[in-house]
Amino acid sequence: SEWVLTIFITSIPLVGIVMLFVWAFGSTTSINKANWAKGVLIYIAIIFAIYLLFMLMFGVALFSSFG
Repeated sequence: SEWVLTIFITSIPLVGIVMLFVWAFGSTTSINKANWAKGVLIYIAIIFAIYLLFMLMFGVALFSSFG
């Protein structure tokens, strides 16, 4: 039941990101939840970097077609 609540909290947009940082780097969090939160943060960072890369590529292509 604790993991159900954990996943529910992470599904709330801004609260979830903040709680991931609290769980990942907090001293009172269990080691399993801390490692899970760090893994999720790494996954989010990778997805965000891929998203930025695609937006940059398609943005440059779009603006070069207008010029």
